[in-house]
Amino acid sequence: MAPERDDWADRHVARWRDHWIDVAFDDDVEAIIVRISRIVRYFRKSKQEAVEAAGLQESEYDTLHLLLIRDTPGQATPSDLAEDLGISNAGMTGRLDSLERAGWIQRRTSAEDRRRVQVEATKAGVEVWRRAMDLRGRAEDELIGELSTQERTELARLLKKLTLRLEE
Repeated sequence: MAPERDDWADRHVARWRDHWIDVAFDDDVEAIIVRISRIVRYFRKSKQEAVEAAGLQESEYDTLHLLLIRDTPGQATPSDLAEDLGISNAGMTGRLDSLERAGWIQRRTSAEDRRRVQVEATKAGVEVWRRAMDLRGRAEDELIGELSTQERTELARLLKKLTLRLEE
């Protein structure tokens, strides 16, 4: 069996280990954080590339994504979307105007309350979102494909343990 190669995190830890003489420095903790950060950057970059290849701006993709993964897929109020995205109602209006001009969403007056507006994804909006999701999914599968089924299960379990701690 060939010896394991060093990665960027190993080289980073080796460089910084001796700089922290007066501070506790745990090689494993530093390597974990650095590796997670690099993986996040990879997924962020692959998302940007997928979104661009699908013909979307990132803000358009994010809005369509949150619209389509709701408990009511493809339908929401503008204020619900604004809250989910963490933007102002005015900012949401601008996003919806752009999406509507592109033909990816439509606004309808609520049947129950004519003062309320409902946002709905159009067939074209679903298609462009799925195109971006497919490209994004390929990049995710390519990286995660390095792991065996057992390794994926273990990694998912360990990451869940960390996210549950964050959610406390």
